[in-house]
Amino acid sequence: MFIVVGLGNPGEQYNKTRHNVGFMAVDRVNERANGDFRKGRGAYFLSKIQIQSSPVLLVKPTTYMNLSGRAVQEVLSFYKIDDLSGLLVVVDDFNIPFGTLRMRPSGSAGGQNGLVSIIESLQTKDFSRLRIGIGNQFKVARSFVLSPFNRSEQKYLPDVIDGAADAIESFIVNGITKSMNIYNKNLID
Repeated sequence: MFIVVGLGNPGEQYNKTRHNVGFMAVDRVNERANGDFRKGRGAYFLSKIQIQSSPVLLVKPTTYMNLSGRAVQEVLSFYKIDDLSGLLVVVDDFNIPFGTLRMRPSGSAGGQNGLVSIIESLQTKDFSRLRIGIGNQFKVARSFVLSPFNRSEQKYLPDVIDGAADAIESFIVNGITKSMNIYNKNLID
């Protein structure tokens, strides 16, 4: 079973912010699969879909970004999943340019608090992640990630979210290595 966790903050005031591109990407995958997010048994929303013949759980934590690990741990515990090879965490990253996708099979949190929380909760860095570049034109990181995309970014955002959804689907069908080779790039250059 595959688990794709999109990170973001719950609440309408955060819907269109940079910090919520993880939610946006899993929402796009969910739309394509005609899935239906419902409240899970813990601090998350869950949609059970299939991509080709593979069962996939799409997860959106309701813990806010900095406590995302709690929700991920709840999902893994409830479904009795010990093998993290099918886990993909989708997250924003202000360390890479807007529109850039970067997939990795493991690694550090890179200053992303949602990943920090997941690494602490799972006590490992060995899970795949898809970072979606949100740019780095800011003075205060917190204000930047909680702000909406600017007008020129909004023009490209649907393509970026579609590309991230393509990368997620590729991860399920083709695995991390092939997906990295295809999708680790800037989608708007």
